[in-house]
Amino acid sequence: MEKTKKTILVVDDTETNIDIMLELLSDKYDIVVALDGRSAFDALEDNEVDLMLLDIMMPEIDGYDVCREVKSNERSANTPIIFITALDDEESIEKAYAVGGDDYVTKPFKPLELLARIETQLKLKELISHLNYISSYDEMTGIYNRRKFFELGEKRFEKSKNELYAVMIDIDKFKNINDTYGHPTGDKVIKAVADTVSRHLSDDAIFGRIGGEEFAVLCSCESPKNVSDNIENIRAAVEALEVASDAGEAIRFTISEGVAKQNSTTKSLDELLRFADIALYEAKGLGRNRVIFR
Repeated sequence: MEKTKKTILVVDDTETNIDIMLELLSDKYDIVVALDGRSAFDALEDNEVDLMLLDIMMPEIDGYDVCREVKSNERSANTPIIFITALDDEESIEKAYAVGGDDYVTKPFKPLELLARIETQLKLKELISHLNYISSYDEMTGIYNRRKFFELGEKRFEKSKNELYAVMIDIDKFKNINDTYGHPTGDKVIKAVADTVSRHLSDDAIFGRIGGEEFAVLCSCESPKNVSDNIENIRAAVEALEVASDAGEAIRFTISEGVAKQNSTTKSLDELLRFADIALYEAKGLGRNRVIFR
C-alpha cells in the first residue's frame, strides 16, 4: 500500500517533549518515537523515515553522534535532520550544521515555525530526489543512463575479484525499424528490450542504456556457463517479443550480445567493455541474433 503520510522520527529522551511533538504533528504525519540514539538507529532500520527531529542532549549517544551516523549511512544519508534543542549558543549551532544537520530549532519552539521548517525540508528532499533520479536514469526506459552506469560500474570493477562479466547488447537492424515504422515505434522496441533484459537480471546486476539502441550489463555469476545460459535466455526472450506499430502491424526483432569476463590482466572497466564490444561485433558479423562469449 502506498504511503499517504510522510513519516517523521522524533528522537528525544524526555517524554514530555515527545508528547508535545505527537500533539502537534500526528494529525499530518506518521510519527515514530525513539528515546535514545540506539533506538533511533533501530527505528531507521525498521521504518521508511522521511525526516528526523533530533534532540542533542541525550544519554550515551548525543544528537551530534546520531546525526553523524545517520549521514554516513548510505541508506539514510538523504534523510533531513532538524535539531530541536534547548542549546542556543553559537558553538552548539555551528557544530550541529558541521555534523550534517539540515536545520536547527531552539526550545521552546513556535509550533507554526516548526511546521513550516518541516515542510521546507520535506520539499527540498523531494526536489533533490527528483534531480538525482533524472541525472541517473534513462527517461525512456527507466534503467541507468550512461553516466550512472559508468559511475556504478567503476566502483564494481574496483571491488571485483575477477568474477565480473560485461555484456554488450544491441538491437539488430534498428535503423530499419525506425525508417519503416517511425521513431515512436522504435521507442516501443527499445522499451520492450529494456524491460525484458531487466526481468532476467539479478538484483545486483548493473544495467544501463549506453546510447540509442545499445545497452550494457555488469554482473557476477558462479560460472561462465551460468552467465552464458542467462544471456542466451535473454536473447531468446527478446526474439519471442512482438510490438505493435502505430498502424497496428506486429513487429518482431532480435538482439545480438557480446560477453567478456574480467581476469587478472584486465586493466580497467573500459577495457572489459571493449572486449565485450568486440564480441558483440563478432555476433553481428556472423549473422546477428546470437551471443558470442570472449
